[in-house]
Amino acid sequence: MKDGQEKHKTPLPTPRSIRRACDNELYRTLKRLKLFVPPEKVKEAVELYYRKVIGNLEWITLNHSNRKLLADWWDEAVCGEIATLWAVEPAKLSRAFRDAFGG
Repeated sequence: MKDGQEKHKTPLPTPRSIRRACDNELYRTLKRLKLFVPPEKVKEAVELYYRKVIGNLEWITLNHSNRKLLADWWDEAVCGEIATLWAVEPAKLSRAFRDAFGG
């Protein structure tokens, strides 16, 4: 018989599902920014975001249901670099991401 904690554990997502989620979240963020970003810069941002998520996968998986906490992590770990890449204010990017992500 499994203990109570074991059956409620979320399995780690696959690399493909992580990449797709990163792509979707940044796509929704861009829509809210109402800003054109060249496709190569979008792809670079997705790669950057993907690498950051893979680097913190265990923590992100543990906190998968806490959108606010995940959005706070995104602000600290990812927002500044993508804001520089896309030449947009970090505060504006953060608001658009939180609106898109639900945090």
